Amino acid sequence: MESQMKVQETGEDSRSQTSSTVSLSELRIVLLGFRFAGKSSAGNKILGCKRFELKRTAQCVTRQGEVAGRRITVVEAPGWFVNQTFEGSTEFSKQEIVLSVTKCPPGPHCLLLVINVGSKFKAKQRKAVEKHLKLFPERVWSHTLVLFTHGDWLRDTPIEQHIKIKGEDLQWLVEKCGNRYHVLNNMNRSDKTQVTELLEKIEKMVAANSGGYFEIDRRILQEVEEKRRTEVERAETRRMKVQKQREDIRAKIG
Repeated sequence: MESQMKVQETGEDSRSQTSSTVSLSELRIVLLGFRFAGKSSAGNKILGCKRFELKRTAQCVTRQGEVAGRRITVVEAPGWFVNQTFEGSTEFSKQEIVLSVTKCPPGPHCLLLVINVGSKFKAKQRKAVEKHLKLFPERVWSHTLVLFTHGDWLRDTPIEQHIKIKGEDLQWLVEKCGNRYHVLNNMNRSDKTQVTELLEKIEKMVAANSGGYFEIDRRILQEVEEKRRTEVERAETRRMKVQKQREDIRAKIG
């Protein structure tokens, strides 16, 4: 009953639910993580068709579709290089990451932290992930699920064994996300259950969050928007200054 009340309060159209899961007619998802980890491919896999271009993007990209009777909105946020520190990310990228959760109003049900299952994940990568996620309030972790891509790389190794072999840093990440994880294998195009199982895991997480979605604090959003406005104004000032200098040079030559 509590879950049902929460769903209604947040404006979700619930089709059916139990104490452990909630089935929604709409799901809103944000893809976060390293560059070249397969975020765009994951978005296409989830939506069942090519909606995301497989190229680097500096800004958030939003795509929608209908999957298994659900309206799905997927937002891809800009990523960071696997060997890059948080400090190495541009302010613009950090702002876009924060704003990504506003691209699917009123907020995402799930943030998928995309990790290439074959890439390294040591202390440096853990620290980068942790600091980028600190752009959000701590409660973001209760809405986050680790999505391992390139599942074909595992061959016959169970993902649980792989996580154990990788060591404490990857184990920390999975535990930080409440031991919620899923594997996508894009090489196995005929297996439709990969996506339906992922959506079911997301719905289970939504139920654990009392049917709620992640909504960023208004204060944080205002700070980011103010920084963005300031940067735009500075860029415009620089542009006008350069334009005036060129006009002065032309006047002297003429």
